Amino acid sequence: MIEATELTKRYGDRTAVDRLSFTVRPGRVTGFLGPNGAGKSTTMRLILGLDSATAGRVTVGGKAYADLPVPLRAVGSLLDAKGVHGGRSAYHHLAGLAASNGIPRHRVEEVLDLVGLPEEAARRRTKGFSLGMGQRLGIAAALIGDPEVLILDEPVNGLDTEGIRWIRGLMRSLAAEGRTVFLSSHLMSEMELTADHIVVIGQGRLLADTTMRDFIETNSRAHTLVRSPEPEKLRALLETAGAQVRLEPTGGWRVEGPDAAAIGDLARDHGVAVHELTPAHSSLEEVYTALSQSSVEYRTEDRSTVDRSTVDRSTEDRSTDDRPAAPSPKETVR
Repeated sequence: MIEATELTKRYGDRTAVDRLSFTVRPGRVTGFLGPNGAGKSTTMRLILGLDSATAGRVTVGGKAYADLPVPLRAVGSLLDAKGVHGGRSAYHHLAGLAASNGIPRHRVEEVLDLVGLPEEAARRRTKGFSLGMGQRLGIAAALIGDPEVLILDEPVNGLDTEGIRWIRGLMRSLAAEGRTVFLSSHLMSEMELTADHIVVIGQGRLLADTTMRDFIETNSRAHTLVRSPEPEKLRALLETAGAQVRLEPTGGWRVEGPDAAAIGDLARDHGVAVHELTPAHSSLEEVYTALSQSSVEYRTEDRSTVDRSTVDRSTEDRSTDDRPAAPSPKETVR
């Protein structure tokens, strides 16, 4: 397993990882979440010995990565799919990795077949690879030593739908074999389907270390999905009763406040038909966004929240003097 204890990394006066402690156990997929700048990549580099800790320690199977006698047999990693010499073929890249760790050459063919890279592609120089092909090669490199521990940063990046389903199944099957799988991704919907446990950090500090189910159920706001052939009438009734109602992207209303039974009774009492009444919890994306909001380093304005009246007023106040003048004959492009 992977174990971090009071792990700290400073770059000058900036603290990237701040006394971070967590454990990644075998037999399950552990998701690693955090906004940009949270310290995820630094933490993964510290695990793999690519950076040295300012304080604290991190071990894999009880040893620092540098002390592992045959590292690729113990830990497989994918941090940057582009970290391959463009002049080499995929086959020779993997063969070099295998030779450096005493891994039999036949293992190269095995992992190429496992990740779906055909022989014709494997013999080509990697500089011509698409993003998806590069990801498959990076995953093959991580698996070359048949390791007990896998550390993957954004493994679905560049993969198509079939590839995403494949990597999801692969991660879960490796965990089912008793391996330790540590997975970082910004694709929340996929993480929710793949991970059993999650570690969430923000500004280098631990925010959560719990099962996926507990994380969502503990931090989410319960709501009810409601569909009716009289949607506006139902909405008016719900809002009068004090409910918060908003349109779901898939249609129907998302109702917060009264539970499903109360909504059903209200609709019945006013003769409004209801076609769906489903209790639900927030998604991982919604819960994670709310939890990590104070730790986000880079923000963009949500244009959907701009006050419509302000926009309309600014449009009405725009006088003809504010409009760009018509170009003079000399300025006209011919």
